[in-house]
Amino acid sequence: MLSTLAIANYRSLRELIVPLGPLNVITGPNGSGKSNLYRALRLLALTARGGVIPSLAREGGLQSTLWAGPERFSRAVAKGDYAVQGTVRKDPVSLKLGFAGETFGYAIDLGLPPPASTSQFSLDPVIKRECIWGGPLLRPSTLLVDRQGPMIRIRDEEAEGGWATLAQPVASFDSMMTEFADPRSAPEMIAVREQIRSWRFYDHFRTDEHAPARQVQIGTHSPVLSDDGANLAAALQTIREIGDASALDTAIGDAFPGARVEIVNHEGRFEVGLRQEGLLRPLRGAELSDGTLRYLLLAAALLSPRPPALLVLDEPETSLHPDLLPSLARLIARASTHSQVLVVSHAARLVAALEREAGSQSIVLERRLGATALADADSLDVPGWKWPSR
Repeated sequence: MLSTLAIANYRSLRELIVPLGPLNVITGPNGSGKSNLYRALRLLALTARGGVIPSLAREGGLQSTLWAGPERFSRAVAKGDYAVQGTVRKDPVSLKLGFAGETFGYAIDLGLPPPASTSQFSLDPVIKRECIWGGPLLRPSTLLVDRQGPMIRIRDEEAEGGWATLAQPVASFDSMMTEFADPRSAPEMIAVREQIRSWRFYDHFRTDEHAPARQVQIGTHSPVLSDDGANLAAALQTIREIGDASALDTAIGDAFPGARVEIVNHEGRFEVGLRQEGLLRPLRGAELSDGTLRYLLLAAALLSPRPPALLVLDEPETSLHPDLLPSLARLIARASTHSQVLVVSHAARLVAALEREAGSQSIVLERRLGATALADADSLDVPGWKWPSR
């Protein structure tokens, strides 16, 4: 389980250290930085799949995603005595992402290529440093894998100085997480990479008339709901056959009393159906309301027979009637017994319901001089954090 999420210089997240528990609720007013935190966490997850540089490019490049304010605020500015003014940059351009847990920690530092570069890709960010360490806090004694520029060093007590340097350099746009995998010399790298790859993100499922979840799809075992929900019918049937069928029935009955999910099989092509009291046939996917379809999608994600290490939901309350939010909260709380869960929401009723669940932690964000900060930092046990230097 992650105990710390750290982000620096990503949009409004100038310097944010977030403590994490089994069930985390990220909330705050509009513009407080909730979406930026969600996007930063998705960006961090892409390091293990080789997608961090292309993702930044789609956002407009590093220059568009960097913190747009000054490097530092003087005490007078922080008190409101003076207006914010630009200063001469002293530190290098840097976007940093990291996390830590009881077992391992990981951090990546992205910057710009040298000014003398003649490459047509001179605006692409480059990876300046990556580190993996043991335990919750980076120290010289806990560092296990260290990438500086193109070179990767791994901890080796038999080597001179206690470190071995890999012979194969890494390109500036490639993460070491995707370019090196040796279970003998660096098993911790594989452990961290597979942990990150198991993370799942769900946000804004389509529920329009052409939504993939409404369509008839080829049915195969689907222990994991796809990002777009296209395999909804197969995922629900997989839960019924190899997962917790009683939990599925309870979740549906909790939200829609007397209702039951039925999967219609058209010679191997599956279609989701919902049987309700008083009807002679189940309602097909095309007939379901947006809110009902979204609830079924969330149920399939939260009841997965193959739970991830981390499950992240962005505004799951969208399209749901307020009366469904307590049922959704109970589903989320159940999922947090198998996976670490992070929910980004501004629905007061959902937030309140989740806060009543055992093991939940509410993290309220706010803006201070344009920067996202923890509104209740004094009431939280904010862990220590140290970024690796270049």
